[in-house]
Amino acid sequence: MKIGITCYPTYGGSGVVATELGKSLAEKGHEVHFISYAMPFRLSHNFVSNIYFHEVEMGNYPLFEFPLYGLALTSKMVEVAKFENLDLLHVHYAIPHATSAHLAKEILAPHKDLKIITTLHGTDITLVGLEPSFIHLVKFSIEKSDGVTAVSRFLKEKTITNYEINKEIEVIPNFIDTSVFKPQADSCLKQKLAPNGEKLLLHTSNFRPVKRVTDTIRMLKEIEDKIPVKLVLVGDGPDRSECERLARELNVMSKVVFLGKQEGLVEILNCADLFLIPSQSESFGLAALEAMACGVPVISSSVGGLPELVRHNETGYIAEIGDIDRMARYTLDLLTNGKKYKMFSDKARKRAHDKFRKDIIIPQYEAYYEKVLGGS
Repeated sequence: MKIGITCYPTYGGSGVVATELGKSLAEKGHEVHFISYAMPFRLSHNFVSNIYFHEVEMGNYPLFEFPLYGLALTSKMVEVAKFENLDLLHVHYAIPHATSAHLAKEILAPHKDLKIITTLHGTDITLVGLEPSFIHLVKFSIEKSDGVTAVSRFLKEKTITNYEINKEIEVIPNFIDTSVFKPQADSCLKQKLAPNGEKLLLHTSNFRPVKRVTDTIRMLKEIEDKIPVKLVLVGDGPDRSECERLARELNVMSKVVFLGKQEGLVEILNCADLFLIPSQSESFGLAALEAMACGVPVISSSVGGLPELVRHNETGYIAEIGDIDRMARYTLDLLTNGKKYKMFSDKARKRAHDKFRKDIIIPQYEAYYEKVLGGS
């Protein structure tokens, strides 16, 4: 197949999944064309045959106070679909990609029937899409797509409820390359992060308020006088300064390591003893899946798609949002019981490998493409 993929090229989960999907499809012989304003960051690591990148050019005219990215994207989608003879266009994150794709489909209608598949990832439905200025547009774009997928049952149900969607939505979960994300022997990095053999708690995110990163620091405060422990925070964003302020206020700054944005996640994950994800909203939890694949048990909140991923009292523990005391008790329980920890670690790796590895999920996308194209 000739497949166009549009996503946000930054560090968000939707861009990661879209890029890894495109790379896997190309490895299986499909021709993949990425269409975006910049090259997806995971695409720039190494050359992959059968993958092509088409940059959306933005004009600069003083009459337009705001950039017209959605319209420029439509124009590029039309150009690529027409001259590369695409079979379908797979857009990730509804806003504005699904709208731009529908407009491109209408422009091309006299010449070809370009199929559009929209994958919903989370905040495009639960947050941004619910803005009064977007809600009708999101509903229209989803219902006009030839196919719609969601990354969790939670997100599917939320979409149907919030937007009164009258359309079949296929659940295809996020996936991971378990040959890359896997347990490894201790590295020199762990010696640097925990020179005195401290247990390492890890959290990775974009530090938005919805991630509740400050909860991880409060958890650290609850347990730091009971066992030698450090908290490693990976990422950056709006709440970074607040996290630093809170760590100083609680007098645990010496036990918190801010690494900022990092690409070497596999090595960092393999240094961790536990992964913390106390989010207020999480449609799937790709970061938690990456940790599980490396054999790191997860302590999470009971929101969104996380209970579909994390098995309570098996691959980790689940607590209510903001229940820091319970999360801290769960953390201590695992870090002070070696036999139990090993069992949780093994089951976390097994669940990631058996249920969410890419060679299980990618064929589901291929089958769905064929289903949608079968209507041609």
